[in-house]
Amino acid sequence: MTDMLAATAIKPTNERTQRIRASLRRRHTGEAIFRGLGLAAIILALGFVVLLFTDIIRKGAPAFIQSNVHLSINFDPAIITTGPAPVRAAGQSDAEFNGANVKWQRDLALLNWNKVIEASLRAAAPAGYDISGKDILSIAETDARHQVREAFAANPALLGQTTKIDVLASANTNNWIKGNIDRSLPDAQQQLSPQARGLIDQLVASGGISSGFAWTILTNVDSRAAPAASGLLGAFFGTLYMMIIVILLAVPIGVASAIYLEEFAPKSRLTDFIEVNINNLAAVPSIVFGLLGAAVFINYLGLPISAPLVGGLVLTLMTLPTIIIATRGALLAVSPALRQAALGMGASKTQMVFHHVLPVTLPSILTATIIGVAHAMGETAPLLLIGMKAFVAAVPASPLDQATALPVQIYLWQGNENRNFFEGHTSAAIMVLLAFMILLNGTAVLLRSRLEKRA
Repeated sequence: MTDMLAATAIKPTNERTQRIRASLRRRHTGEAIFRGLGLAAIILALGFVVLLFTDIIRKGAPAFIQSNVHLSINFDPAIITTGPAPVRAAGQSDAEFNGANVKWQRDLALLNWNKVIEASLRAAAPAGYDISGKDILSIAETDARHQVREAFAANPALLGQTTKIDVLASANTNNWIKGNIDRSLPDAQQQLSPQARGLIDQLVASGGISSGFAWTILTNVDSRAAPAASGLLGAFFGTLYMMIIVILLAVPIGVASAIYLEEFAPKSRLTDFIEVNINNLAAVPSIVFGLLGAAVFINYLGLPISAPLVGGLVLTLMTLPTIIIATRGALLAVSPALRQAALGMGASKTQMVFHHVLPVTLPSILTATIIGVAHAMGETAPLLLIGMKAFVAAVPASPLDQATALPVQIYLWQGNENRNFFEGHTSAAIMVLLAFMILLNGTAVLLRSRLEKRA
């Protein structure tokens, strides 16, 4: 009887143990599957990021290599008929001398400097090479004549002499050398004539054309007449002015608004209405802010179109909700015990906020604001609506001058008809923009780590 009771007691215990073990196995299996899915998601996301960066670098890196044509320029007096530069005569007034100098400069500009370039290219070609003047000039960039003219204007003593000057190869020449054009295509589908292509290959073989780092992409402004000389300098300064405006306006206004709403504003229907609208503004498409900027800042206030000032104001409005929400989240994360301890020690509410709460949240606030500014740097749609897609071939001297921005410059180059050349330039511009955004994000991480150590 005793044995039967013992067996009966053991049986339910074994069944319960098996159920518990089965439940544990299911839980462990579920946890393992969840961890695996999370790891796979991370690997997949990183894989897409690596794929994106690899494709951008693969296309953009060749754009930082530029072909240069090494020419021996002969400043032939038969072509340069303006004579030597004017020399101040005894008793000649400043006005008369400046007038003579301006006339000489104007006469220089009216000369056919393409003849000088053509003569130098023919001298570099094999003897008797049959090629027309138009075809041989297509090898060098169109702004080569300005470069040669400026070299002579800076040193008029070169008249009748020969000197070596490196000029940029044309965009079509770069495409041919880099292999961006299929060499097996028929002549009708080629951008250069057979004679020009043959001469380019001979100049590359003889060292008359060599490749080097394309400083022009960083030091020049955009150019339609000379695509190979196009650069990002004007767009960089336009972006710089806009980011300065965003930092000076959005950061203090956004942080101050968040501090007031979270720490000082009374709870009422008005504050609830403001909070709801701030959250709604954070979800509004950026193009809507562009429409607002065009209507208010340009049409109503009369600010100049395509100016970094307007772009900075539009991006400020777009960035404010993000900074306010992020700052309020950081303030909410502070333990109530810190506030109570400060107030218990006799601190006023203002002292409690600025002396105790804000220093603790400063790393998070700083990180959020810098990331918000970096996000604003990459916006394109609102800038298109305020006219910053206009072609501007100059470096803006102030935020009131017409300018473009890096993301808009990327948009313009992407739509250029010379796809073989500007596809690489577009990726190179993306690399420059990403470099600045990574620099901003890295700055945020560095400052956050330092502030956290100090706190």
